[in-house]
Amino acid sequence: MSDDSETQALIAAARAAMAHAHAPYSRFTVGAAVRLTDGSIVTGCNFENASYGLSLCAETVALATVNAQGRFADVAAIAVVGGAMDSADEALVTPCGRCRQVMNEAEQMAGRPLAIHCATPSGDRVLALSLADLLPHAFGPADLGIAPAKKS
Repeated sequence: MSDDSETQALIAAARAAMAHAHAPYSRFTVGAAVRLTDGSIVTGCNFENASYGLSLCAETVALATVNAQGRFADVAAIAVVGGAMDSADEALVTPCGRCRQVMNEAEQMAGRPLAIHCATPSGDRVLALSLADLLPHAFGPADLGIAPAKKS
């Protein structure tokens, strides 16, 4: 699979995950898809809660699922798609600060740069970013003296 078709498949998976978002309060749905080094894809969607502060972002849900599978060091790329329910607006959504920090954790533990693709709900526009673009001067495991995970 070419890089372009891999990216399109990742964005399509994020778009499909977006359809499962639980967003009755903000009415803003987000889907995320994480591609692992073996090509498999894990998805997540935002999951809101009436107390707001307990809500979970799509990117964090997807990365936590990857971690629950013991594959956190295998993260290679992430796609994020989001938008307001019942809207034709094609805004490009980027990860929030908390998700950027969680992505930084994944990147540092993987020991390689992650490709981050932010797309409009239709997929017509895609912004390819690095974590350094999203979170310059990030604080993470390396600052605590923790090295990337090693495969045994």
